[in-house]
Amino acid sequence: MSKNKAAPKQNTHNQFGTLPEWDLSDLYPGTDSTEFKNDLDKAIKDAASFEGSFKGNLETMAKGGSLIEAILAFEAISDLTGRIGSFAYLNYAKNTADPDRAKFLGDCQEALTDLSSKLIFFSLELNRIDDKILDEALAAPGDLARYKPWFDELRKAKPYQLEDRVEELFHEKSVTGRGAWNRLFDETMAGLKFNIKGEELGLEATLTLMTDKNGKNRKRAFKGVVSTMVDNQRLFTHITNVLAKDKEISDRWRGFEDIADSRHMANSVEREVVDALESSVREAYPRLSHRYYAMKAKWFGKDKLNAWDRNAPLPTSDARIYDWHSAQDIVLEAYGNFSPYLAEVAAPFFNSGWIDGPVTPGKSPGAFAHPTVPSAHPYLMLNYLGKTRDVMTLAHELGHGVHQVLAAGQGALMAPTPLTLAETASVFGEMLTFRSLLNKTTDPKKRFALLSSKVEDMLNTVVRQISFYTFERKVHTARRKGELKTEELNQMWLETSAESLGPAIKLNKGYEIFWTYIPHFIHSPFYVYAYAFGDCLVNSLYAKYEESSEGFAERYFDLLKAGGSKHHSELLAPFGLDAKDPKFWSLGLSMIEGLIDELEQTQPV
Repeated sequence: MSKNKAAPKQNTHNQFGTLPEWDLSDLYPGTDSTEFKNDLDKAIKDAASFEGSFKGNLETMAKGGSLIEAILAFEAISDLTGRIGSFAYLNYAKNTADPDRAKFLGDCQEALTDLSSKLIFFSLELNRIDDKILDEALAAPGDLARYKPWFDELRKAKPYQLEDRVEELFHEKSVTGRGAWNRLFDETMAGLKFNIKGEELGLEATLTLMTDKNGKNRKRAFKGVVSTMVDNQRLFTHITNVLAKDKEISDRWRGFEDIADSRHMANSVEREVVDALESSVREAYPRLSHRYYAMKAKWFGKDKLNAWDRNAPLPTSDARIYDWHSAQDIVLEAYGNFSPYLAEVAAPFFNSGWIDGPVTPGKSPGAFAHPTVPSAHPYLMLNYLGKTRDVMTLAHELGHGVHQVLAAGQGALMAPTPLTLAETASVFGEMLTFRSLLNKTTDPKKRFALLSSKVEDMLNTVVRQISFYTFERKVHTARRKGELKTEELNQMWLETSAESLGPAIKLNKGYEIFWTYIPHFIHSPFYVYAYAFGDCLVNSLYAKYEESSEGFAERYFDLLKAGGSKHHSELLAPFGLDAKDPKFWSLGLSMIEGLIDELEQTQPV
């Protein structure tokens, strides 16, 4: 994305108004700053001191009631190294094409890996403490009891731990292994150019063009993606093969039974819950995506939609551009209508350098919310182009940011939220904003188009992400039998896409290569089901909110403030929800189905 002409570098003031940019000085004044160098030196010394003070002594400390000293020291180091790593990554994300930023990130990652190798013993040794001794230490009066949820999660990894030297080897080689391949993917993607009618665009602009009102532009964007990704298919096939094999090696050594079990453990969710989610959504494909896309094809006067028309806006959709000030007002008003407190927590993001909005050369594509560390604050990255979906993206990422702010009180060890709950605030914030916009839209044509756009977003979040999860399962299962050719990966993509999208979507020649640019397959294998989990969870939550709003906000904020300190079952119980109950998924999916019903009963306009 180093030369993005369709979405040119945005000045500080343009058609979108004044777009905010990051101020990373809340972390460090600069890459050469004394503060950064001092903190990195401190982290290195603290890690060595930690190892010298606590290695080999943890069981004795647990018996003597002083284990809390090690926990607090470890948490302080975690916050410090998290701050350093966050700064290096965010600085890089601003311009991934800049070799100086890439080098700075690489050097920081190596330094953090080296120093953290001195901390590996900690979790391993803690898990070797006899259960009875540790239980007694956690039950004793004092601050250690507060960390019981963290210990509970740590103990889940006990059966999969390896001996210390092997763990150290895995850890140190991550820089030249998975980490290196991830960086290669990122830098390759950032540098790719897509030829659209003689103009070179970046990935973000090209994908945006695939939602353009002009069908010719959508087709050109589709062909541009196909051409460039086919040219690079050998590289992406190789990266996929290497990383799938890397994961298989790690899983085999650790003894994980299922290819996704390590992700489920990290997410603090049971395999049967995810299996229930996947099967429920796949069973609902005909009632959801198949049905909707057949309706949409009729609206466009066709029997089938081309692949590049799947996300096409309706001819009557609202094509207006929202400037930044308008987007801010829309989202904060929607948040405030739910609860003034929610808007109050969100407000600082807009005037404190916590959001980066403009599309600029080399900037990471897409959008994300980076939690950094509890002692600082989150940073949101957008590539703001003023469309309704960009407003929704702002609402989504802001939800993440609010969640991260509220969970910060749990501290560096328990603030991080498992992925299954990490999408709760983001999707809920998006739903609040959608409902606010819908309630204000009186024009029947625009209302119909807005409703259909929301259905498509929900299908992309639930149906498409479960389709991605199914695709990943195929890939990782097949990779265990040998290296995969591009044609095999393409076929798996076509099979899962056809199943999820249904007969009303034509998978045009070239569509088979579209798996190549999905970053989650590279960075976080099996992450994708968290989106569907979060969307169905929020749909169920929102249904409860509509039933009775009394006391709902308070329970909702308690859920967000818990961070990773409670299991999802405990956090959902106050709402009368249970993810193990099939009715939970039915309730979430029924909301999507209800919106499709509304569209079907309304005369297309």
